[in-house]
Amino acid sequence: MKILFFTLSVLFANIAISQTHQITKHNGEELDVNFIKVENDLVYYSFNGSAEEHKISKYAVSKITNKQSNQTQKVSDKVIVDSKSDYKFVTVLSQDKTIGLKQVASFSGVSTKTKGEPPIANQNQTAMRIKTQSASNGYPFVSIVDKGDGKYEAVAYVY
Repeated sequence: MKILFFTLSVLFANIAISQTHQITKHNGEELDVNFIKVENDLVYYSFNGSAEEHKISKYAVSKITNKQSNQTQKVSDKVIVDSKSDYKFVTVLSQDKTIGLKQVASFSGVSTKTKGEPPIANQNQTAMRIKTQSASNGYPFVSIVDKGDGKYEAVAYVY
């Protein structure tokens, strides 16, 4: 009887401390984790036995599945960019929101400056040009870093 009780207690202890969620990324990778929260376009989680909080971009995550109840929460849709005309599907992200995405290319250039246009209009035209260039190469995400003197560097990301 003692052996049976000990075996059952070890079995239930393993279930209680195991990972409770599965994160499925758009590239097909699956992570067994303890899900914490989704906030500011980032998914926060921790690994088994660790109190350290990790984060990943919500754009890299397809869904989060609760392993105990089999409930699935969709996090983001996969963005497919095939041609230059798909520029409107390219998402401009800040550098801290690219965690979990794969950097594939970088390109630089000079921002558009039209006389009489406000600075925000110039930024929008530059962003449009970068999104079009990114879409023509099939990259769904881009991060833009202003370098000063009207120059920029853009970094493209995929799943």
